[in-house]
Amino acid sequence: MTVSSDADRQLALIVEVQDLARELGIQVWLRGGWAMDFFLGRITREHVDVDWFAWAQDAPALTAAFSARGFVRLARAPAEQQLDYTTGDVELGFAFLARDPDGHVIVAGGPWAGSRWPEGMLETPPGKLAGLSCPIVSPEAQIEIKLMTPTWMPHRPRRAKDVEDVERLREGMAR
Repeated sequence: MTVSSDADRQLALIVEVQDLARELGIQVWLRGGWAMDFFLGRITREHVDVDWFAWAQDAPALTAAFSARGFVRLARAPAEQQLDYTTGDVELGFAFLARDPDGHVIVAGGPWAGSRWPEGMLETPPGKLAGLSCPIVSPEAQIEIKLMTPTWMPHRPRRAKDVEDVERLREGMAR
């Protein structure tokens, strides 16, 4: 697939977010379509945005850093659950994680607060794409999230791209 200027801008933003995370001393993980592409090592389709996971405790630092860089906050989800931003024509979203008393990774806030994310989600090697390396959620977790989204959120039916992504991830895991 030919890399579009949208993909170039999104990849540049992925680098910027990683640099910012290092500067702030926080952890971030790609999720969604870009996590899949970094796992597979190739761009598989156009992406509308760049999705991340971060620890809820790091939300204030991220908010201050993005504000200082001129990113515009979008009010889409409860702030304790996710923060969404835009810069130029690129959107990015940070879904927040926490740990329960037993150490399991859980949804930090919003209507699903306390719900567990898939086991081992954050325990996979960084993905690599176009000479870049980035922490990603595990392909197993990506598949579970894509398969379970219509169950967890009945108002959001399974999208064709999710079905295709699951197939790509399964093929990539079989290599």
